[in-house]
Amino acid sequence: MNKLKAMLSLGLLLWLAGCANGAHRLPYDSWRLGFGAPSYMEVWIETADVVDVQERVFRRAMSGLPAINTPKNLKGDPRGWPERPGAGAGKQVLGADLPRLLYVRWQSLAEPQTYEVYIVIPEATRLAMVKPERGYCAARGQWREDYRDMLSIGLAPGGIARVWLMGACLSAIDVARVQGTVVKEGPDGGQSGGQYALPLEPESKAYIEKFGIPYGSW
Repeated sequence: MNKLKAMLSLGLLLWLAGCANGAHRLPYDSWRLGFGAPSYMEVWIETADVVDVQERVFRRAMSGLPAINTPKNLKGDPRGWPERPGAGAGKQVLGADLPRLLYVRWQSLAEPQTYEVYIVIPEATRLAMVKPERGYCAARGQWREDYRDMLSIGLAPGGIARVWLMGACLSAIDVARVQGTVVKEGPDGGQSGGQYALPLEPESKAYIEKFGIPYGSW
């Protein structure tokens, strides 16, 4: 009996330690950070860093290409944001508690220009991330309890970052629209000699040459 009590006490202590460092604070294993860009307005993400509520930093939680649509017939419309934004291209932020701050540095290949932005995640957003809600999952054709465990960020020319919170079966909530600033050193912090990561796709180049960049629509 004493051995059993000792084992139970040890288990309780380990559980409490896990709670203290955030390992058991979320009702899910991890949350997702995703990115998108307006049609033809191509982007290369140099880094997306996360600071959680415990002040831990998760560097390069995401980098590379966001989700983007580039129809070959130039019939895509880059103006504004979709009524129902998608989750974007991204990754699970493993081991993180709820986010407090995001830092994103990206190359706007459409201009071209390099931007950075600091995005403060409101307390109301964090509360929504751990609040279960009943939603309809079209893919499964059923109602189920779900969490908004996805942060989706749209990156647009002019240094605009738009943030939504969503769940697989729940509608998106508008979190913030943030104006980024130009990185004076240029792409890759000046380490690439002013060279951007990728050339524009032919469809994007053709669209921009014909219609220009719709600044002010984002």
